[in-house]
Amino acid sequence: MTENTSRRRPLMWWEQRKLENNGCYSADWSLVRICDDTDLDNIRNVEFVGAVSLGLVDGSEGASIQNARLENCMIGDNATIRNIGSHLRNCIVGPGARIVDTGLVEFEAEAMCGIGTEVSVLDETGSRAVRIYPGMSAQAALLMARAPKWNERHMLPRLEQKFDNEIPRHIIGANSVVEGCGALINVCVAPEVKVVGARHLRNGMIINNAAPGRCLASVGSGVDAENFIIEDGVADSGVILRNCYVGQGAMLEKGFTAHDSLFFANCSLENGEACALFAGPYTVSMHKSSLLIGCQTSFMNAGSGTNQSNHMYKLGPVHWGILERGVKTSSDSYLMLGAKIGAFSLLMGQHKTHPDSSQFPFSYLFGDEKGATVVVPGVMLRSCGLLRDEKKWPTRDRRLKRKLPMRDRIIFNVLSPLTVENMLTAIDVIDMLLTRPADDDRYLRYRGMKFTRASLERARHMYQLAIYKYLSMRLGDGPFPEAAGQEATQWVDIAGLPMPRPLMQKAMETSSLEEMEEIFDKAYNDYARLEMEWIGTRFGESWRRPTEVIADYAAEFDRMIEEDRTRYLEDLNAQNEMLAL
Repeated sequence: MTENTSRRRPLMWWEQRKLENNGCYSADWSLVRICDDTDLDNIRNVEFVGAVSLGLVDGSEGASIQNARLENCMIGDNATIRNIGSHLRNCIVGPGARIVDTGLVEFEAEAMCGIGTEVSVLDETGSRAVRIYPGMSAQAALLMARAPKWNERHMLPRLEQKFDNEIPRHIIGANSVVEGCGALINVCVAPEVKVVGARHLRNGMIINNAAPGRCLASVGSGVDAENFIIEDGVADSGVILRNCYVGQGAMLEKGFTAHDSLFFANCSLENGEACALFAGPYTVSMHKSSLLIGCQTSFMNAGSGTNQSNHMYKLGPVHWGILERGVKTSSDSYLMLGAKIGAFSLLMGQHKTHPDSSQFPFSYLFGDEKGATVVVPGVMLRSCGLLRDEKKWPTRDRRLKRKLPMRDRIIFNVLSPLTVENMLTAIDVIDMLLTRPADDDRYLRYRGMKFTRASLERARHMYQLAIYKYLSMRLGDGPFPEAAGQEATQWVDIAGLPMPRPLMQKAMETSSLEEMEEIFDKAYNDYARLEMEWIGTRFGESWRRPTEVIADYAAEFDRMIEEDRTRYLEDLNAQNEMLAL
């Protein structure tokens, strides 16, 4: 609260009498405090229990306190509290806040309001539990989930110290709205946040980091949530949450249900279900009957009926998997975990052989009649929609106009050291596979996948074109960076942030959360420089062609994309003509 509480004073005898005439009651009026200029006509039918301190109530913008039971509360200037079915207990209500037509708002002593909740992400057995907290980034959460031993030995002690020192204020913030709700129990509501029509909220926190007047965080009708943090995100229209973190710009709507899941920047999820899901930035699922379970995603689009399974018979949910950046699943696709699907791939049909296609990005993966995975590698590279996505994602960042501190660092590039490294590796694997004879069914097999010889030969050429396109985009007319005698550094994708592995390891060795986040910031800000260093060390003489040669390969890649765009437009026009009146 920002107003000066020192101007509050005990009631005069006549003020006590006035309040009693207005239907108010207290067993001990000496514990009630008010301000000099309060209009007592705006306080009616209120029961005061314990110490209750009221700010100015002068009727501005309809501010009043009516039909409520207040117990051990501090109320800000011109807050509106009206028609509380049970009571308002043990909390601070900020100036201008509105709590109306709500059943119950209360806080228990030392309630942590969702901070420190264990989220059993990826592995439902809890072996990779992430402890959530305000300000958690996708990068920090991924390290906790993917490095459980480090999490237990290094991260948890830091977090426990942080939780011990930062017990949250039990507050309904300034200019916030709590209206038409069932019960809020141990739920902090930040300034300007709207909670309208929620059914039941317990042990949580709704955080607003936006500039004044630009709040994004909200909870809407029918929402039922326990053990949660919603930070600059939205839960609306019947969403059910248990043990979840909803990050900046994420929107969960239309009856979506989730437990033990994390949702980061700009996710959009409706109608379906999530269980033990690590939803990295821009994960999208819009359809009923879709289940995302026990997997890590980012920039993903789930088709209707998408499903995974993580159980072993009699042993329980012991499997988990990774869908690398940009994976799209078709309607009714199924993936048996554990599995690892390469970046920007399309998954179709049923896959029951635990495939690992991480070395083959930009692929089509078909499930055959026996559940085996048939891979057509590299074919997504010719899609005109691929680079369109790279331009589309930044324009759909809900965080930008809110002036938020960006928790999740996101690099949107489709062609990056990660995908290019995998294409370079794929070329070597393809060369190796092409030396083998095919099996009796004319397929070549590798890591639970099946390939035709023709698809491998075609993929080799497309990967080569894409690599030269990448070099053309990054180098322009300039020369290759000097290698400086170093070996190429391996890169990793940390929930939307590609970075060199040594930097990730450095982040894990820091002594505080702040130092770790600073390293992620540095990796994000220095991305272009680090990328050029990688190009200098990764590409040997066989790739260091003259600028004109690289430009010719890049032009061939562009022609391939343009041909696909032309075919797409021709097909679209034909369909429109077919459907015309």
